Amino acid sequence: MFQIVFNELSASEMAALPKKLQLDLLAEFQILPEELDHLDDRKFGVLERDGKKLYRYRAKDYRIYFARTEEGITVHRVLHKNTVRDFLYRTKLSAGEDEQLKQTREFWNLIAEGERTRKKQ
Repeated sequence: MFQIVFNELSASEMAALPKKLQLDLLAEFQILPEELDHLDDRKFGVLERDGKKLYRYRAKDYRIYFARTEEGITVHRVLHKNTVRDFLYRTKLSAGEDEQLKQTREFWNLIAEGERTRKKQ
């Protein structure tokens, strides 16, 4: 059975948003694991580091960071684009967004924090 699972951290990030925005983001985030092999570059990005593959989906002004799992998809973080931009500015990186993020240890620590808080089922 296919599932989209939000860990505790990403669920709390979503819960902090207005209900209408939550529904809009979820309606826009329509993806199946098998579609991850043929992504639309305008909406998706792929970040890889140490054999770990993380996907980024652009939905409105938000970035949804997720991974493919046996269950389907696990969402690790839901961040406003300005949060990501501010992060990149503070780390003073100059390449594209995905390239910058995948090279930054602090970003992967942010993702790992989300992984450690996966919601109990």
